Parts: sequence; structure tokens; C-alpha cells
Amino acid sequence: MIAVTSMELNTWMYAFLWPLLRVGAMFSVAPIFGARMVPAKVRAALALVMSLMMAPMIVQDTVPVEIFSADGLLVGTQQVLIGLTMGFTLQLVFTSIVIAAQSIAMSMGLGFANAVDPQNGVQVPVVAQYYLTLATLMFLALNGHLVLVQLLVDSFISLPVGTTGLTPTDYWSLVSWGSRMFAGAVAIALTAIASLLLVNLAFGVMSRAAPQLNIFGVGFPVMMLTGFVIIMLSVPGITPHVSNLAQEAFLLLQDMLGGGLNDGR
Repeated sequence: MIAVTSMELNTWMYAFLWPLLRVGAMFSVAPIFGARMVPAKVRAALALVMSLMMAPMIVQDTVPVEIFSADGLLVGTQQVLIGLTMGFTLQLVFTSIVIAAQSIAMSMGLGFANAVDPQNGVQVPVVAQYYLTLATLMFLALNGHLVLVQLLVDSFISLPVGTTGLTPTDYWSLVSWGSRMFAGAVAIALTAIASLLLVNLAFGVMSRAAPQLNIFGVGFPVMMLTGFVIIMLSVPGITPHVSNLAQEAFLLLQDMLGGGLNDGR
């Protein structure tokens, strides 16, 4: 008969509880995993399975802490913040896609056509929905979801469970990286916006040369048609921008977590 002491049982429970908080927090806000179209029960099941798989790995390094104590509250808060930070950093990458698509939609006159974004559950232009679908497929094709899971597993080695977590410098680095989100959006939408600006300038010249021309009746259909053609031609150029943004986000997480992925993964 195998005898299990209360101390060993508490150690196993703590080794499962603290990873569950970090994994569950990340899955609640991370792209794809935390999408509104993914049921909450599925996210909870994934978090439970991953926590159970990682519990034997970290049970030896986990110091038992009383849950209903000040230290237990601090440890739980640190795990939730680490998970939320990991998921939120990847959300900034997809937010840059939305900002770029909204700029294009406003330029081509489709800013009024909205649809529900299944990723975040908010109203976005249909052009943004199209770009989000492409970005999601690119993220999956580049194995970004696997890299995120691997980074989560490595975080328990580089940043083990304890009362210490991310520093104020790490949070400030995340805030500063928010400017990269807008820079990435400009890089994605620059080609389409510049092309549509030239079309607008052409219509401005036409309206001066022929004031009797109904510029509104002719301009809107032409702008939409031109916008669709520009989007079709500029889609292949989105892949490098999405890849670079995702890579920079993973490097940021690597720096904040104090470790990272091994070479070749």
C-alpha cells in the first residue's frame, strides 16, 4: 500500500494549482485560444490538461504555500499577471491588423460596413474581419500557437512559481512595445492608403476640371472597386509584416520571462 502524507498531497496540489492560474489566464486572453468562438469549457479543459501535464515537471521546484494567506494571494496574483501578460502581448499583434484594416476601410468608403469579430466579440469593418482571418491563418501556418505553448512551458523554468514575478521594468517594456503595434499597422496599410490617396487626388483634379461631374455618384463605386483590387494585390505583402510582428512579440516575452525558446524549436 502506498502511503501519501498530507505534506506530499499539499505539494502536489500546489504544483497543480499555481500552473493552472498561469495557464488559464493566458488561455483567456491569448489569440485563437481566447477567441469568443471557443467555448469557455474548452478553454478550461485545455488549461486543466496542460496543468496536469506540467505538474510533475514543477512539483520538485514548488515551495508549498498556504493558499489562504498573504503569500498565497501574492503567488496567485503573480501567476495570473504572468499569464495575462503573455496573452495580451500576442493580442497586440492582432490589434495592429485591425487598426490597419480599419484605416483601409475608411479610405475606400467601407467604414460603415461592420461585422462581429469572433475573436473579440466587437463590431469591426468587414475589411478588418477579412484581414483578421488571413492573420489567424498565417499565425497557425507559422506554428505561432505551438511557439506560444512552448514559451508557456519554458516560463515555469525561467520564471518559476513563487512570490516574485514580472518586474515594473517588464511591464514598462510591454507598454513601450505598444508603439510597435501602431508602426506595424502603418506598415501593413501604407500601400493601400497611399494608392487610395492617389485616386482621391485624381478625383479632386477631375472635380476642378469638370465641376458638373457628380463626383459623389462616381467616386464611391470607383473607390470601392479600386480598394478591392489594391487589397487583392497587397495581400501577399502582409505575411512578412505579420511574421515580423509575431516574432518581435515572442522576443519581448522571452526577455520579460527571463528565458526563452531553445534554438531550432
